[in-house]
Amino acid sequence: MIKKTLCFTNPAYLSLHQCQLVIRLPEVEENESLSNVLKEQAERTIPVEDIGLVVLDHRRITITSGALDALLENNCAVITCNAQGHPVGLLLPLSGNTLQSERFREQIDSSLPLRKQLWQQTIKQKIANQAAVLLSVTGNDEKCMRVWAEQVRSGDPDNIEARAAAHYWQHLFPQLPHFVRSREGEPPNNLLNYGYAILRAVVARALVGSGLLPTLGIHHHNRYNAYCLADDIMEPYRPYVDRLVLNIIRTNGVVDELSRELKSQLLVIPTLDVVVNGKRSPLMIAVQQTTASLYKCFSGELRRVSYPEM
Repeated sequence: MIKKTLCFTNPAYLSLHQCQLVIRLPEVEENESLSNVLKEQAERTIPVEDIGLVVLDHRRITITSGALDALLENNCAVITCNAQGHPVGLLLPLSGNTLQSERFREQIDSSLPLRKQLWQQTIKQKIANQAAVLLSVTGNDEKCMRVWAEQVRSGDPDNIEARAAAHYWQHLFPQLPHFVRSREGEPPNNLLNYGYAILRAVVARALVGSGLLPTLGIHHHNRYNAYCLADDIMEPYRPYVDRLVLNIIRTNGVVDELSRELKSQLLVIPTLDVVVNGKRSPLMIAVQQTTASLYKCFSGELRRVSYPEM
C-alpha cells in the first residue's frame, strides 16, 4: 500500500490518540469569527500506519513526543525545514528491520569489487534514464548518452557519470542555455534541491526498512554525510525529479521563490509512476524493491540491483 505524504506549511499541533495522528490548527481554533462546528471539523485524524513521509515546514508547528515515537515505529521519515522553507533535517527510526544487525554485518563485510560492480550498475541506469528524459525534451535519440552508459566500467574509474552529466544539464532546459547545476545556483536549482530532498528521504526510509545502514555508501564517502548510501541509490531516480521540475517550469516558468503551490507539486514525488522489472508501481514502492534487492546483493542472493527504467 502506498503511504501518505503529509506537508504542514501552517501553524499546527500534532499529537497521538489511539494510533491516530491528530492534527489541530491553532489559527482556526483561535479565530473567533468561526463557529464551534467549523472548528471541530478542522481537526483531522489519520492512522499513523498510513503515513510514510511528514514534512514540517513552519516554525510554529508543535509535535508531541508520542506522535514522533509512533511515526518512527511505523518507519515514517520526518523532514524538518528552516525559516526559508528548505529541508535541513531528516529523522528516521533506529531500527527498521527485525534482522537489522545481521544485515548491517553483511553490508559492512561486502567486498570492494562488489561495491564497484553495484556502482557500475547504478551509473549505467542513471545515464540511461537521463537519456530518456532528454529524448522527451529534444525529440532526438541521445546516442552519445547510450554509448556512455555502455562504457561505464566497474567503479566508473573513467568518471563517465560526470561526462554524461555535463551533456545532460546543458540540454535539459532549452529555455535556460546557460544553466549550471549547483545547490547554491540560480533557479530552477531551488526546485531540484527540494525535489531531491524529498527523494532522499524516501530512499533513506526504504534503506532502513530493508535493514541497511544509510550512512555506509557503495561509492559516496563523506565523513560529514549521514546518508551516503541513500545518495548512491537515489541516483537512477533523480531523472524522475528532473522531469517533474521540467514540467513545472513549462507551466509556471522559472520562479525565484518556492511557493506553497510549487512545493505541493513536488510532494507528488513518492507517488510518481515507476517501472521496475517490467512492473509499474508508485516510486515509494519501487524504491523499497530497489533497497530489498540491494540487500540481496550484499547477502549473495542476487547479482543485480532492481533499478527503475524510464
